[in-house]
Amino acid sequence: MPITDEIKKTLSDPTPLYALAGAGDLAYEKLREVPGKVEALAADRKGAQEKATARLQEAQSLLVAAPAKVGEAVTALPTDLKSLQERAQGFALQQVGRAVELAVKAKETYDELAERGKVVVEKARPGAPGESAAVESAEAAPVEPVEPVEPVEPVEPVEPVEAELVEEADPAPAPKKSARARKAGSADAE
Repeated sequence: MPITDEIKKTLSDPTPLYALAGAGDLAYEKLREVPGKVEALAADRKGAQEKATARLQEAQSLLVAAPAKVGEAVTALPTDLKSLQERAQGFALQQVGRAVELAVKAKETYDELAERGKVVVEKARPGAPGESAAVESAEAAPVEPVEPVEPVEPVEPVEPVEAELVEEADPAPAPKKSARARKAGSADAE
């Protein structure tokens, strides 16, 4: 029974739908800002070109200096296995900490989207105060099982009747001869 209670609780929880509605609302809000940003970039075309040129020159200078930095890093690597092992463990612990931090941020974002979606859904409902109480009571109501449907007996196939109808119908008029066939027929007659 505890498993079915968990399933009922999961299926009656509207939070994922609220989060989805909140994400859609946020996406809509951000998309509405795009035309203004595009116009601003188009208006400042010369400034954007200068920034792009500066970034390209910076990237080229970093690329030139990269081989020297790689060589220094390789020569500075510790050869002691114990120090390498300690560094690897420290790095792994840092990554676990970051993963936990990201999980907390993801939960916070999910909750924020759910709240935003709840507001959007409440605004979209006609007569929100009266109907929201009815929806909440419906959400708390137990789910009743669906009764099985009686099987339907298969229908026997019907034999085709088209061939009989065509045979019984009036015979079709003979096709007319084409002009070429008439000429050929008249030439044969002569």
